[in-house]
This record gives sequence, C-alpha cells and structure tokens, in this order.
Amino acid sequence: MEKKAKRIPQDGFNRFNCIKPTTNALFTLIFVLLAIITFLPVVFVFIISISSEASIAQNGYSFFPAELSLESYKYLWQSKDYIGRSFVNSVGITLVGTLIGLVLTSTLGYVLSRPNYYMKGLYTWLLIIPMLFSGGLVARYMVNTQIYHLKNTYWAMILPGACSTFYVIVMRTFFQTTLPDGIIESGKIDGASQLRIFTQLVLPISLPVIATIGLFLTFNYWNMWYGAMLYIDSNHRELYPLQYVLISIEKNISFMARNEDYFREESMKNLPSETMRMAIVMVVVLPIACSYPFFQRYFVGGLTIGAVKG
Repeated sequence: MEKKAKRIPQDGFNRFNCIKPTTNALFTLIFVLLAIITFLPVVFVFIISISSEASIAQNGYSFFPAELSLESYKYLWQSKDYIGRSFVNSVGITLVGTLIGLVLTSTLGYVLSRPNYYMKGLYTWLLIIPMLFSGGLVARYMVNTQIYHLKNTYWAMILPGACSTFYVIVMRTFFQTTLPDGIIESGKIDGASQLRIFTQLVLPISLPVIATIGLFLTFNYWNMWYGAMLYIDSNHRELYPLQYVLISIEKNISFMARNEDYFREESMKNLPSETMRMAIVMVVVLPIACSYPFFQRYFVGGLTIGAVKG
C-alpha cells in the first residue's frame, strides 16, 4: 500500500501568495466585467458617430440606431488638408514635448535626489514655491511672448508645459526610495562620470517612473489646445494642433445649430451636429489609445530590470 505524499509545509509568504482556482476564476470574471464596462463607452460613442441625425432626433442615443450614416466623417474628410496638417502638428508637438519633458524631469529629479548635492534644498524650494504661488496667466503670457518671444511658434505649445514641479517631485522620490546606492557607488569606483552613471545605470532601472511620466506628458500635449488659443494668432493657422482645430469645428457647428434661424435651411438640413461631436471624440481618442500599450509593457517589465549583485 502506497503511502500518501507528505504535504510540504508552507511559510507565510507562500501561504498568502497561493490563490484557489475558485478565487482565481472570480477575480478573472471581475476584471473581465470591468474591462467591458470601460470599453462600452468607446463603443457607444462610435455607434453614435455613425448614426444619422434623423435617428438621433427620433430615438435619441442608442446602441441600435434606426439608420446608419457616415456624414460626420464625410464632413471631417472634406477638411482633410486642414485637419491633416493639424494632426501632423499635434504628433510633432507631442513627440518633441514628451522627449524634452522627460529629459528635464529625469535629470532634475536625479540631481535633487542625491544626498551629497549641497544646493538641492535651494532648488527644491525654487520648484515648490511657484507651484504654491503662481504668477498668474498674465505674467506667464508676458514672459512667454515678450521675453522668450514664443508667440506664433511651435515652442509656445511645447516649452511652457515641458517641466512640471509635480513630475520632478515624483522622479526625485522614485530615485530616493528605489534607486540602490550600490549602483551609484559601483559606477564611481569604475571611474564613470555622473552623466554616464545616469544614462547607463540609472535610466535602465527607472523605466516604470519614466513610462508613467511619459504617458502623462503624452496625454497633456496631445490634448493641449489652450496654449494654441493664447499664443497662436488666426493668421498662423498652419500652426494649430488637432485639438484646437476640432474644438473650433465643434464650436462653429454648435453656434450654427443654436442660431439656425439665421442660416439657410439647406445649410442646416444636412448638418450633423450631434454625430459630429462624437466623430471628433473618436478622432481625438484613437491615436492616444493606440499609444498606451507602448507604455504599458514598461510598467511591468521595468520593475524587474536591474539589481545589485553581491
């Protein structure tokens, strides 16, 4: 008669790390439901964008419209030259702004995290004070236009938002709490400069925070339209980003819809005001949604990169 296999005792960590199949299935079901709930609004917006105006006027917003139409996308396609230029502008502003923001934020955060840097207290206060007591919109506008001469340039939409105090503090905290001192010391023993230590030793193990800040910067630059309204004149429309162009289109459609008595009936009859708003949302959301998986893989993969060997 075979003896029963002895049960190997588990320590505290393994005991709490084990998940029963039933619990695992329950968690999987919960996350699937959350994913569906998150994805449903996007599907709903897309369905509305391909619905006809008559169907929305008759039945309201519905997952199953009575009639489908691509009129809203046709209106956007008719302005493809204008919108295409603004799309390229937004892509360029987002890429350049995110890159500059990551360089400034990571280098400043790393310097302020070093305990032997004797001026870190002064620079920390110089960062925190403007965050608490801002000079205001007028002062910022005068500085950017009269001193730096950024008006009617791409830099007016890039440089003012490139370095955020909050992001610098997040970077500094990450370097202070996560970065092993042994890595810095090993680089110094090998004779590496501070720039080489930062680029070859610090950055590879800082991918989680860099990806997080990079994602936030990408969202900010892609959704940026207020800077264009402040610093770009109407005679420099070739500099407009996508968000500002689409918001202008939506405002014009809303204005015509609210004042339809003053416009010709033929011009208002086929005006897709409701579906146009949803089509604009889809045009804005899809590119930034496609970029998220690029950052997502670094959130998990970056956590296991780098270690201090004994």
